[in-house]
Amino acid sequence: MTNRLYYDNAYLTQFDAQVLKCIPRGDVYDVLLDRSAFYPTSGGQPFDTGTLGDTCVVDVNVTDGEVWHTVDAPLREGSEVHGEIDWPRRFDHMQQHAGDHMIAGALHRLMGGVTIGLHVSEEISTIDVAMPGGATRISDGDIRRIELDVNEHIQRDVPIRCWFPSEEELPTLPLRKKPTVSEHVRIVAIGDDEMVACGGTHPSTAGQIGLVKIVSVAPARGKMRLAFLAGQRALNDYLNCHQAAHAAAELFSTGVSSLTSSIRSMQERLHAAEYELVRLRREQLLSGADGMLAQAERLPDGTRLIAQFVEADGMLLRELASKLIESSGVIAMLGAMNGEQAVYVFGRSADVNANMGALLRDAARPLGGKGGGKPDFAQGGGPKEVLAAARNRLKEVLA
Repeated sequence: MTNRLYYDNAYLTQFDAQVLKCIPRGDVYDVLLDRSAFYPTSGGQPFDTGTLGDTCVVDVNVTDGEVWHTVDAPLREGSEVHGEIDWPRRFDHMQQHAGDHMIAGALHRLMGGVTIGLHVSEEISTIDVAMPGGATRISDGDIRRIELDVNEHIQRDVPIRCWFPSEEELPTLPLRKKPTVSEHVRIVAIGDDEMVACGGTHPSTAGQIGLVKIVSVAPARGKMRLAFLAGQRALNDYLNCHQAAHAAAELFSTGVSSLTSSIRSMQERLHAAEYELVRLRREQLLSGADGMLAQAERLPDGTRLIAQFVEADGMLLRELASKLIESSGVIAMLGAMNGEQAVYVFGRSADVNANMGALLRDAARPLGGKGGGKPDFAQGGGPKEVLAAARNRLKEVLA
């Protein structure tokens, strides 16, 4: 088994070791050392990066107690090699992992939640929690209660202790949950009220975490998933939010404390303006129906054809088509662009012999669109070429 140096000293960033094996695997090499300070991916905590000699460590995994380092160049078996850990990455993971323990401990003490998984990504950390009664959310007040509890412990700089208890000591410890392994059980204790089995790396005191911020709580696979930021990540998030909030407040010519009410007031005015715009657009479009009828194309049988695009949404498009076909002898084929695609509404007067559903369907399908409906009224969507194709097809049918 590899001697894992980080168990005794999570702050160790340089070490020397002997290369026991170097196995090529495609463009990389898997290296086994007699001792290592590199943390392998496990327990939701990602692997350390750094260097072994002149090679870059791009992955670290553990198999049957042996820590394997994936490097970008070969190392000679039997040689001595100097290793260096990427400290900013390691310390970030230490902060995230300790933050996880403290949130999990607070959830358990204050609300009876049982943490069942941790995942630390490059930007955010998440824990999955089984809550009493199968709850998958907690209130904003409960989130704040957990945050205050955790950060109060951080501000008191409670000690963090990691050790391998004896077989006699282990059963006496007030662990938050039962260990998942039966041998070489390593315990992490944070202050007086958080203790659990864990093989990860952690700071020596909670104060080094700096800050913990819960950023979201949502259901996930029947459990509650809580996302959080710890340490420098939490500080960066605060700095970004502070800058954004003050920039927005300046745009509204108000203070940050009044920003929410200013935004709400603007939203109300915007909704009122949008409602008025829709009303005026509807009024203008429908009032132009008579002009559209007067300028309609006359087909050989005398039917008036209106085939054009207008500026409207689907509901207004249907309303306009319905108004046009109230007159006798009218076919209305209307389209409205929605990005690169269009929505279509085809309608005909009761005295016109043409199947609008079949017409729209047959014109749209070859162009990747779709549509259909009744003989007198149809709806669909597709590229803008559908309208011209339907117009040509209609003239063929009525010829």
